[in-house]
Amino acid sequence: MRAWTTGDRAGSLTLSELPVPEPAADEVLVRVEACGVCRTDLHVVDRELAVHRPHVVPGHQVVGTVEATGSAVRRLRPGERVGVAWLRRTCGACRWCREGRENLCPDSAYTGWDADGGFAEHTTVPEAFAYPLTADHDPVTTAPLLCAGIIGYRALSRANLPPGGRLGIYGFGSSAHLTAQVATARGAELFVMTRGEQNRELARRAGAAFVGGATDVPPVRVDAAIVFAPAGELVPLALQATERGGTVALAGIHMSGIPAMDYTRDLFDERDLRTVTANTRADGAALLRLATTMRLTPAVTRYPFTAADAALDDLRAGRASGSLVLAPA
Repeated sequence: MRAWTTGDRAGSLTLSELPVPEPAADEVLVRVEACGVCRTDLHVVDRELAVHRPHVVPGHQVVGTVEATGSAVRRLRPGERVGVAWLRRTCGACRWCREGRENLCPDSAYTGWDADGGFAEHTTVPEAFAYPLTADHDPVTTAPLLCAGIIGYRALSRANLPPGGRLGIYGFGSSAHLTAQVATARGAELFVMTRGEQNRELARRAGAAFVGGATDVPPVRVDAAIVFAPAGELVPLALQATERGGTVALAGIHMSGIPAMDYTRDLFDERDLRTVTANTRADGAALLRLATTMRLTPAVTRYPFTAADAALDDLRAGRASGSLVLAPA
């Protein structure tokens, strides 16, 4: 099969021929129909995240069809459509798993980082971590929901936005523009700070009350903010723009250095600063149900499978807006 693999140096990605993977006993083999391109894939390729598996196949927003099942698989059958997301395995026995916080499991493993992912014609996934999808789920528009949608959903929950409140969004890429749809459906007023005119135009189309540059100050204080951009210098700015008693959630897996903060200016008045670490399967199931109910629709730029490197280059350079999706021919 054709697959893109990370190279020996940061930033390199190579189109290779690999054997079709064999599913383990509890796994299914999935023929990839579409795979979203996530900023986390860029962090893996650029080695901003530590190398967990050399020459790994990135990609963790996968929609595909089950082609084969391992001997212990009981629920899924060949021909069924499934989604494959970032969280791939957890131990199931630690305190965090037992408490329903499996995203904090110290032995967790991830698609496209610890195991080969969806920048390929086939991938595998443990049955317990596959999301069943119906035949009418469009692969290209569903793929971004499996990370951008799920992480945005968790970030919005972590931000503690009050009903009808003002939400500040820093960075308006794939996850942010989906989160904006959920937030506005709940009555939120959006204030978006982002780089790139394409992203700003996408924010305007989403109905934002204010759209500015990445470091601009919103005209009023917000009740909560989410920092999607992996830019540490935005953290103090988000805190300063947030009302007393408000919350700032950091949605990314990677963040550049955060400048020193002033306690009185940035954190006092019971402002909370929270992070988002992966997601639980319950988050994924809830987001997919919500997406069906509210017809959550990503703005998609489609790339042929052979242009995965170009898609990452566009993401790296800020040339693309919304969600980027690879669709194998």
